[in-house]
Amino acid sequence: MGQDPHSDTTAAIVAGCIVAFVGFGFAATFGVFLRPMSLDLGWGREVFALSMAIQALCWGVTQPLAGMVADRQGTARVLAFGAVVSALGFFLRGAVIDPAVFIASGVVVGVGTGACSFPVVIVALGKVVDARRRSFVLGLGTAAASTGMFVAAPLSSLLMSLIGWQSAILVIAASFLLILPVLVFIARVSRPTAQDGAGDGFARAVRTAFGDRSYVLLFFGFFVCGFHVAFIQTHLPAYIADHQLAPVIGAWSLAIIGLFNIAGSFLSGWAGQRHSKKNALAGIYFSRAVVIAAFVLIPLSPASVYVFSAFMGLLWLSTVPLTTGLVAQTQGLRFLSTLAGLVFFSHQTGAFVGAWLGGRIYDATGDYQGMWWAAIGLALLATLLHLPIRETPGQLAQAET
Repeated sequence: MGQDPHSDTTAAIVAGCIVAFVGFGFAATFGVFLRPMSLDLGWGREVFALSMAIQALCWGVTQPLAGMVADRQGTARVLAFGAVVSALGFFLRGAVIDPAVFIASGVVVGVGTGACSFPVVIVALGKVVDARRRSFVLGLGTAAASTGMFVAAPLSSLLMSLIGWQSAILVIAASFLLILPVLVFIARVSRPTAQDGAGDGFARAVRTAFGDRSYVLLFFGFFVCGFHVAFIQTHLPAYIADHQLAPVIGAWSLAIIGLFNIAGSFLSGWAGQRHSKKNALAGIYFSRAVVIAAFVLIPLSPASVYVFSAFMGLLWLSTVPLTTGLVAQTQGLRFLSTLAGLVFFSHQTGAFVGAWLGGRIYDATGDYQGMWWAAIGLALLATLLHLPIRETPGQLAQAET
């Protein structure tokens, strides 16, 4: 008897959600280690922040390269490589106590998470479902990543309290190997969409996409999302503890962001199927500006932290299914992994700036106020960038039909 294609697709979607859950959760909430590690080791916060920034940038550089390999050879091999390298990177962070090694580990973790992170997974899933279901499946994969974030933040805090931060990091390293067994299900449905000898085609596709104003606006708009996400997930727990609130509140703030992002991801996936994706994105960025401004202006308390985290969670990665969906809608599917990866590189460039600059400004001034106001200004800029985007198929998408 032959295999049921529908059953294979369902199994691949479940497996993809598991990969997104494991591959994103601990990497996204590693900021809970910033303050305890810096205090215990006598490091300035820029050491930790620089490692996280390099991780984000290398993730961004790896993402389009991983996308090219996935377009040519399928996704499962890329994810397996990423899982093993991520495990190695986190092992180095826990096993070798040296600031230079810790900073350099950002390269290893960045390459690994760039190859096994949820953007690689959701693009692969987006290719094997029809266009009507694509936004929903992209939202589902993003929600799975957010669930990982919800679980990982308090679990990391618990592990630190039970076995110390060093052993906790080693547990994180081992968790990435859980990705390997489920890749068989993704391998069954993940097929190459570009020929092995399509080097000229890749270059032409990239040139064509960057000649499309809508793609360029998505590229620069996603920089802002990365700036927000990396700054907040790296520095929010420390910012909260700096104001004499319990450190566990910082861990739960990231967990709440992850929890509410599950709803935000589903809502954005649903909205992308029924309404204008560019208007939804503009609304998300404007809402971020309002929420961050309120958080900065209202006196800090556990209640204000949790309310801020809930609202930011709704807006957190809700940009991903809409942005990826717009890339698919305007540029087509043939080179989607590559072109979505390049847009994600912009996101991770913003993440580099957000993570590193937060540590640099804190060490120089003793607070994060300048970073919060920069986040507000960039959110308003991103709102304006998304309004002129065209939602009809561009040259690449038209060529496919």
